[in-house]
Amino acid sequence: MLKGSCLCESVQWQFDGMPESATACNCTACRRYGVLWAYDHEGEGIHVSGTTKAYVRGTALGFHFCPECGCVAYWRSLEPNEAGRRRMAVNLRLTEPGPIAHLPIDHFDGLDTWDDLPQDGRCIRDLWF
Repeated sequence: MLKGSCLCESVQWQFDGMPESATACNCTACRRYGVLWAYDHEGEGIHVSGTTKAYVRGTALGFHFCPECGCVAYWRSLEPNEAGRRRMAVNLRLTEPGPIAHLPIDHFDGLDTWDDLPQDGRCIRDLWF
């Protein structure tokens, strides 16, 4: 299990288990936020607490951040899928780096093609250390 929090610890998340990888997206929002995402579903593999403010982008996602310290904690789908599940992703940069240092980075082209890009062999430790 991983836990993360914003700087002031008002917003917290828990990711059950260990993600297989971290996603770096180059869309206009993610590259500005500098986030690394781990995905699951609300109330299943991801649990969040604390009051957030959301920046709603388009009709699909809300980026949730702490209204006190400004850290982006997670994104959340605005609508549940056909099975009633709501997709989420937590910002792995809000957890301690040691336990996730080995995770490979998946690259996602959210800017142009909306495609997964090939892995380049880098992992989180290559970005943080």
